[in-house]
Amino acid sequence: MGLLGSLAMLLSFLSILWSPALGAVSHAVSTDRARSLDALLQDYAYRAFDRPRTGISYNGKVPSNLTGITISAMRLRSGSLRNRGVNSYKEFEIPTGVVVRPYVERLVLVYQNLGNWSADYYPVPGYMYLAPVVGLLGYDASNLSATNLVELNVTTSGQPISVRFSVVRSVPVGSTARCVRFDLQGTTIFSNVTSGNVCSTNEQGHFGIVAESTAPSPAPVLQPPPASLLPPAQSPSSNGGLSNNDKMWWKIVGSVGGSILVLSLLLILVLGIRKYKRRKAMEEMEERSEYGEALQIANIGPVRAPMARGTRTPPETEIQNVD
Repeated sequence: MGLLGSLAMLLSFLSILWSPALGAVSHAVSTDRARSLDALLQDYAYRAFDRPRTGISYNGKVPSNLTGITISAMRLRSGSLRNRGVNSYKEFEIPTGVVVRPYVERLVLVYQNLGNWSADYYPVPGYMYLAPVVGLLGYDASNLSATNLVELNVTTSGQPISVRFSVVRSVPVGSTARCVRFDLQGTTIFSNVTSGNVCSTNEQGHFGIVAESTAPSPAPVLQPPPASLLPPAQSPSSNGGLSNNDKMWWKIVGSVGGSILVLSLLLILVLGIRKYKRRKAMEEMEERSEYGEALQIANIGPVRAPMARGTRTPPETEIQNVD
């Protein structure tokens, strides 16, 4: 394989790594863990029901190895959810017009708050959580003893569901708070946070507020140390160094010396050009002399130059014939 072929393969590989769809692939492992957690929390949330009443929230208990996660369950009629919504269920405000597919007569909305487990189950590279991940998932309520249930498809047909976070950490300087949503396929979707730390969604899933963890921090303001902490000043003779005055003097000497050197080179160049022109003129005059009368060379001042001879061709005497 040639060099061009190798480079093409390398570029193709890099384009795959940097493609936008990589986010879903990078979450594949954590998605499996998250889906297993959903199934476990559904089981423990259903255990909270004891003669449940419709529309009442029941808090469940999680295993001891998941301390920090809170769960809750609420049983509703599908028709009532569609026509009335739910005013307040933990952080969620569910409007009217919610559609449940496949249709069931009753459903259970299981609430999750992952607390300090948020980044473990839903990591977002390059971001830090300002609010813990909360989830809302719908399940069939026909059998409250069932486990490993498949989630229903809960979506809105009108206004979105609001997720109002009550406890949100301060946004780091230079960063911006973003809503993040994780659907059941593990896709990560970002959106803007609206006033009051509210995120919006049209379907069930898991939600949080994040900020870039790699935001540049402001440059620190350096304060000069106290005079008592500064090392004692050392003279040039003690450490072999030069004082500021000596350094300034050498800079001046260097500048002057450099200027003189440049001027000298320019002068040499000018004199060389003049000498070259004179030599060229002499050569031209000598070449001309080869085709005419030989010229004598004489000194004219400091210059030797060819001169014509001092004699002239005498005129011929005109002889007239006398008859």
